[in-house]
Amino acid sequence: MIDLELTQEQRLVRQSAREFAEAEILPYIRDWDARGEVHREVFAKMGELGFLGAPLPEAYGGAGLDYVSLGLLCEELERADTAFRVVMSVHVGLNSLTLLQWGTEDQKRRYLVPQARGEKLATFGLTEPGAGTDAASLQTSARRDGDSYVLNGSKIWISLADVADHFLVFATLDRALGHRGVTAFIVERGMPGFSTGTIHGKMGIHAGNTGTLFFDDVRVPVENRVGEEGEGFLVAMSAIDQGRYTVATGAVGLAQACLDASLRYARERHTFGREIGQHQLVKQMIAKMGQGIEAGRLLCWQAAALKNRGLRSTRETSLAKWFCTEHAVASALDAIQIHGAYGYSNEYPVERYLRNAKAAVIYEGTSQLHTLIQADYLLGYREDRPLRCLPVPAQGFERG
Repeated sequence: MIDLELTQEQRLVRQSAREFAEAEILPYIRDWDARGEVHREVFAKMGELGFLGAPLPEAYGGAGLDYVSLGLLCEELERADTAFRVVMSVHVGLNSLTLLQWGTEDQKRRYLVPQARGEKLATFGLTEPGAGTDAASLQTSARRDGDSYVLNGSKIWISLADVADHFLVFATLDRALGHRGVTAFIVERGMPGFSTGTIHGKMGIHAGNTGTLFFDDVRVPVENRVGEEGEGFLVAMSAIDQGRYTVATGAVGLAQACLDASLRYARERHTFGREIGQHQLVKQMIAKMGQGIEAGRLLCWQAAALKNRGLRSTRETSLAKWFCTEHAVASALDAIQIHGAYGYSNEYPVERYLRNAKAAVIYEGTSQLHTLIQADYLLGYREDRPLRCLPVPAQGFERG
């Protein structure tokens, strides 16, 4: 028997995240978004509440929560604004959970513990001007020199680039080896030769920082290498399995925000002598939003159940990310349509939802990539090999 009822702990996590969003984000987000303001103090409050270490073991400063709880946090944060789910994605999903799986004990003590406590903010650096979906074609280079590696190159579209303290970055020791030459490193802000910059003019996620990383003969100690030489591609792919999960669950929250706004407006707005919610085609759009939210949430929980058991969930996480992000875009478009001309204005939040939603069908693997991944699984062209996967204290799907 499959029991999909949330535990008491999971319900408390959801309630805590919702109350935080309602108190610390929603009253201000319209102004922050309009001005392009990034408020790191809100990230610090997320750390104080344990959000930034939610799925990490208590031994490393985390809360020891399961993946369903992590998903609920992401859902509620993105229900308020995408920028705050992005912090969960890059700090927790892509960086911290990767260090938990691949890091040495020394690295966990030096980097994972302060990250779990929210004392340091972390991010992930893979994408380059010429290497996005084709992650094996990195141009950033690493050269061994005694007890250090020397990094040269650049990264782009890096969330928290000008805000983070720690960076999990990827460089190649030998481009001729393709993905087998890629190696992962922990870079700290302040290392000589390392600099960052902010990208301006983004379509959405204006309350979040996105930027560039530059490496000019940056010396990184050997003890900051994550995994062995040549294992960087495996490290990156396992990280992306975690990051995609947070993006998928966040997209459920964004679709829910679209539905919430549409329900309010459909009851308030009257045409032809009745609420517009009484019109059949408005009902159709609202029903589609609700249908996709329920389906997407179940896909996320399916991936979470595997993650809680320490099993690889590449296929399930990809499917959830693909479906949920596409549905968030569709929901935002329908929400604007329901709002009519008001939906085209920032007087209502739905135009922000559309601008934010569009990014997620691009990052963490485009929708086109996920289409191919799912087709290859169905056709038998793709078969997963074991990756290092660590179970978390499983609380999922048991009655509380």
